[in-house]
Amino acid sequence: MTIRAFLPYADPRLHRPAAAVETVNETVRMIWDDMIDTMEAMPGVGLAAPQIGIMMRLAVVDASEKRGQAVRMANPEILHRSVKLRSHEEASPNLPGVSAPIERPRAVTVRFLNADGELEERDFVGLWATSVQHQCDHLDGRLYVDHLSPLRRKMLVQKSAKLARRG
Repeated sequence: MTIRAFLPYADPRLHRPAAAVETVNETVRMIWDDMIDTMEAMPGVGLAAPQIGIMMRLAVVDASEKRGQAVRMANPEILHRSVKLRSHEEASPNLPGVSAPIERPRAVTVRFLNADGELEERDFVGLWATSVQHQCDHLDGRLYVDHLSPLRRKMLVQKSAKLARRG
């Protein structure tokens, strides 16, 4: 079990897009395993590789109640978004100690390379959909706070920094 460290919000890697994955190989599978271990240790319902400094379009999501149902995704692409929105309090270990309600589509259809390296399309609803969209944002160099007004974003970033200084 390998738990990886999270990049701090100010790290420029968090604010730029990650590189596409050419093929699902043993290295990718090992990264996914570390990502799942790291996600479970948070605990959280999703993790994108850039959050731990790996600039590849890899994500894991597990919003199941019992856990152990993680979906491994390489190069996830949202094909369809529902019109109906859902609000959820979102947070990120890259910006610890703060959170904000974010409205996102309630359901999405996503195409990605799965753990077998095969192209898959899957529908996600509710918390699963929220987490998938949150991870896709990370892969595109965005964080949940980028959905907020500049003032609200600045306030949360400053509050997180202040909490980190207190230790």
